[in-house]
Amino acid sequence: MASTSVSQVVPASPERVWQLIGGFGSLSEWNPSITETVLMEGGRVRRLRTADGEVVVERMLSFDEQQRTYAYTFVETPFPATGYLATLRVHAVPGEKDAAEVQWSGRFVPQGVADDDVVALFTGVYRDGVDALLEALQG
Repeated sequence: MASTSVSQVVPASPERVWQLIGGFGSLSEWNPSITETVLMEGGRVRRLRTADGEVVVERMLSFDEQQRTYAYTFVETPFPATGYLATLRVHAVPGEKDAAEVQWSGRFVPQGVADDDVVALFTGVYRDGVDALLEALQG
């Protein structure tokens, strides 16, 4: 099993950040690499279309509004990994009311490619997402 994690402190309150990213169906609203999000099964499953036309289907495994976190897994994916579990979290930064730490992490079993290649792939996905979030908050 391999894993990766990206975190970034952003210049907005945890409440504001969670309001933007906390909805399971909101990914395409702040992340330009996702052009469409369709919720299914009462909002527990999302079908994503990427900017390059790929389709990813994900199932929410847990959601905690108070802790500002959710976890999800792949149902259908073009990525070379199985056993995928990702978590998106928003933390308060002690002493900073207008700052939040966003952490996006995942663990997975690479399939047919080197572990380092899949780690780099998901690190890039998470980093690009966090960078897009930062841009959305500043715009």
